[in-house]
Amino acid sequence: MFSDRSKSIVWPLGTLLIAVPVSLPILMLLWAALAPGDESWTHMRATVFPIYLANTVLLMVSVALLSAVIGVLTAWLTVHYDFPLRRILVPALALPLAAPAYVIGYVYADLLEFSGPVQIALRDWLQLSPQAAVLPNIRSLPGAALVISLVLYPYVYLLARGSFVQQSGALHEAARALGAGPVRGFWRVALPVAWPAVVGGLALVLMETVADYGVVEHYGVPTLTTGIFRTWFAMGESAAAMQLAGWLFIVVCVLVVAEQFARRGQRFNPVGRQRQTPRHRLTGWAAWLAFALCFLPVLLGLIVPITALTVMALSYGETPFTQAFLTLVLNSAWVASAAALLCAGAAVWLAYAERLHPNTWVRGGVRVATLGYAVPGLVLAVALMVPLTSVDKWLAILLRDYFGLYWGLLITGSSVALIFVYVARFLTVAFNSTQAGLTQIHPQLDAAARSLGRTPSGVLRRIHLPLLRPAVLTGLLLVFIDVVKELPATLILRPFNFETLATWVYRFASDERLAQASTAALIIVLVSLIPTLMLSRLR
Repeated sequence: MFSDRSKSIVWPLGTLLIAVPVSLPILMLLWAALAPGDESWTHMRATVFPIYLANTVLLMVSVALLSAVIGVLTAWLTVHYDFPLRRILVPALALPLAAPAYVIGYVYADLLEFSGPVQIALRDWLQLSPQAAVLPNIRSLPGAALVISLVLYPYVYLLARGSFVQQSGALHEAARALGAGPVRGFWRVALPVAWPAVVGGLALVLMETVADYGVVEHYGVPTLTTGIFRTWFAMGESAAAMQLAGWLFIVVCVLVVAEQFARRGQRFNPVGRQRQTPRHRLTGWAAWLAFALCFLPVLLGLIVPITALTVMALSYGETPFTQAFLTLVLNSAWVASAAALLCAGAAVWLAYAERLHPNTWVRGGVRVATLGYAVPGLVLAVALMVPLTSVDKWLAILLRDYFGLYWGLLITGSSVALIFVYVARFLTVAFNSTQAGLTQIHPQLDAAARSLGRTPSGVLRRIHLPLLRPAVLTGLLLVFIDVVKELPATLILRPFNFETLATWVYRFASDERLAQASTAALIIVLVSLIPTLMLSRLR
């Protein structure tokens, strides 16, 4: 049906060229994790590595439990019960996902610490001594787990709610006919059917948890991420930092495999939109209890932090119209725009190459190219520093010896390395959106255009790109927001004297001066609300 030109190697070759940069850090991480290591790594493995690993596992377990309870409970209540303001709370429960965990962590550390306004007010109200601690120390592993859960539970909520909505009402009618009440029906019928979706949400929660650096560093919790950063910068031991990054990558791989294993029986779950279970209208104290349980995560996860940041920004924050602040915004916009455009272009290439050549090699290249999202940004940055530095030195010597140019480090000395890691990390986001849009275009359109003499690139340019514009723009927007929020990779790979909104907030919060960075933190949260509202509306 198609001419031989469709068998061109250009598209598969381009796919492999996109996949190679992503596969390079993964191969280096695997090598680092399996290598015997030097004396520094041997000492760390015997002293601090068990602490890093134990705290990482404890944090993951704590966040998973809290996120599962909040996400599943709110999803169940909003699907099966009617109570005051339910229609508003359904989309609002997804909004805490917009706030970066480190921003929320900084706010609660400022509010709830011993000398913070909350404890001072409680001591005055209870007439206690100024030296009395009214609340437990927020800067601890439980405090970090609580803050991260308040931000990440929407992953579980969105997927669990989608599963509960799709479950056929016949399941619950059969359970009631056999004498099962609402509670028993939830545990024996609804939750087992929704379990694959819940596990999928928990997998996303845990991947974000192990990648977190801002919260655990500010709360003084030594985890693998803080260990990597401390080993790289404070100790100057790049080989030992690579070893830690390799172990963190192994933890992420275990999560991915466990998530796939838990989803194996999903296709056998009897779900359907027909005969949905009607919502039960709650009255009296039960209605207001359901409202409180659903409103509390929104209050603590979004309303309180935004209110606190707004008060700080109006009282002490820097005006957004100064030259220094505009430079921050321009820097963030520049790297985010460059990464988003590259991700959008690469996503279109990968999706169309897989459509033209659905063979094992191309599909394998696409899978490798989209692995980066499962790898924490900190790990990608550490893994890429060594090869990028080597290439940088080679380029500098080449330009000096053959062309007489002294341009210095072109990759690691500029924003190129930073954008490179952003693309490797967030290409999956753009690809998923683009591929979803491309699957909606019927292959008969391709066949008709090819029969009229169009080449594959012509079909893409004249047919697919106009139809794919909404999907590509959505992916571009999501990547832009993710880059604006990204902190660990930016801290490691940013050039000298290059600040973004995220690093600016981190620097001032680390010095206990969050109020001065409150304007930048508020902008990050407000900008991040855009894709979250889109996702909530879609779900």
